[in-house]
Amino acid sequence: MPDWDARQYLKFEDERTRPPRDLLAQVPLERPRIAVDLGCGPGNSTELLIERFPRSEVIGLDSSPGMLRKARERLPACAFVEADIAAWTPAPQTDLLFANAAFQWVPDHPRVLRRLLEALPAGGVLAVQMPDNTNEPATAIQREVAANPKWASRLAAAAPRGDLLPPEGYYDLLKPVCARIDIWHSIYNHLMATPDAIVEWFKGSSLQPYLSLLDDSVRAQFLDAYSEKIAAAYKPRFDGKVLLRFPRLFIVAVR
Repeated sequence: MPDWDARQYLKFEDERTRPPRDLLAQVPLERPRIAVDLGCGPGNSTELLIERFPRSEVIGLDSSPGMLRKARERLPACAFVEADIAAWTPAPQTDLLFANAAFQWVPDHPRVLRRLLEALPAGGVLAVQMPDNTNEPATAIQREVAANPKWASRLAAAAPRGDLLPPEGYYDLLKPVCARIDIWHSIYNHLMATPDAIVEWFKGSSLQPYLSLLDDSVRAQFLDAYSEKIAAAYKPRFDGKVLLRFPRLFIVAVR
């Protein structure tokens, strides 16, 4: 996976920070000894942890040097670690593993979730939010455009994420090794100024595996084709704005 563009991601910081704020509200801890923000990105979710747990040691972890640079600029007093979630193991005193929109990119993420939950002490919490939008028009159109013969061969190495498990799949996976688990969906309807704003949103996330494999001229053609289909799929409301429907899956498991 190529490095992510923190500035592009943060164009919609307020909308992207709503899900981790909602997830954190359900974490049943008063003062974790160590709280780790897995896939911390540019630090917007890490900042929430610091505000909620001012007396805890908070650590941000990400595999993207670009995201970590932005996070360190934002939170210079916080510790950040460059690491791959799939291979990382928490320290013994870690009481909270928090992950906002990260695990959908981790290969075989159910196995990794189980391993990390098992690594927590009794009472420790694994709190995870993942986009569950692979069948929404914006992401389905990405796959459709990527299949165009004009650039399909160049995108053969792209790694768009797969579908999540259904809630019962995560329940059967995680409940045997935890005392309590909550699983729920929330559907956000993000207000976008225009259909082009939806394109900008996904340029900071799920379009990245495609765009990183194309040179400038072909990338522009790809985005033109994607933009045209997005404009057809997302019709303006009475005031000219559009709604981006965005389902997300939440899990809070107490060890």
